[in-house]
Amino acid sequence: MAILIIISIFAIGVCTYVFYFNYTWVDAFYMTTITIATVGFGEVHSLDAEGKLFTSFLIIASIFVFGYAVTTISSYFLNEDNIAKFNLRKTDKIIQKMKDHVIICGYGRNGKQAANKLKKFNMDFVVIDANAEIFEHQALNDGQKIVGDAILEKTLIQANIANAKYMIITMPSDADNVFITLTAKQLNKNITIFSRASDESSVSKLKIAGVESVIMPDKVGGDHLASLIVSPDLMEFFDNLMVDGHPNVKEIIVRNISKPGVISDLKIEEKTGCRIIGFKTTDGNLTVNPHSDNPIINGDRIILIGTKEQIKALNAMFKQG
Repeated sequence: MAILIIISIFAIGVCTYVFYFNYTWVDAFYMTTITIATVGFGEVHSLDAEGKLFTSFLIIASIFVFGYAVTTISSYFLNEDNIAKFNLRKTDKIIQKMKDHVIICGYGRNGKQAANKLKKFNMDFVVIDANAEIFEHQALNDGQKIVGDAILEKTLIQANIANAKYMIITMPSDADNVFITLTAKQLNKNITIFSRASDESSVSKLKIAGVESVIMPDKVGGDHLASLIVSPDLMEFFDNLMVDGHPNVKEIIVRNISKPGVISDLKIEEKTGCRIIGFKTTDGNLTVNPHSDNPIINGDRIILIGTKEQIKALNAMFKQG
């Protein structure tokens, strides 16, 4: 509206100078421009009393119109709703460019812990929660947020589930967790899903729905507390495998080997100093403390332990973050 008024004032000025004061179109355009802009240049042609009155009117009108325009435009850009819409479009563009990211459904206590962990590993993630206020009370660092119901298919599509690699479901309702799993698997059959469960009877249902691993926070918490009494030194060791966000345990995926071989062919321990403590085949068989002549193929996973510096050397060797 403000821009339309400015154009109208400009058109009135040009047409009046042309048809009433006999200016050429170029002179009329120039005269209107310097008048509205109030730059203080001299008149193109000498003006009579009527011309001076019209020019004065044009100056006064342009001052009010530009003042109105500035106020209107400023109000538009500073309006909270418009700022929110702009931020939403910006967030959507970022999310749609993501690939192999993590989707967290629910930003309660478990969801926030998961987000903080992913942040330490510099992983891209999107958090979905229907409660907009929760994002205001709990800052979301380095992740993208979507205010919406994770049960809805459109919300998962908005989170770019087609290109996501993992999903963490932390909703308080086990029924919701099952439903989200089914919807997610329908939209991306290759996504790996981890979910919490409140009731032990829900674990099998979540597994059938497609969840890779189910965690029961209350059970894990109780087991951990009991283990602190039964095996305190062992639990202290496990608790300290992560120091200041730097892992002492790392999993690598075997890639780009030209032909099947054995673990010792990789010379990981010699090159990095890390110790191999676990091995998992492509079909899911897990071996603890595997032998050096254990057969390997592309896609197998090797679990290693080492110091911060050794893990860095391992990451460099396999070009992993």
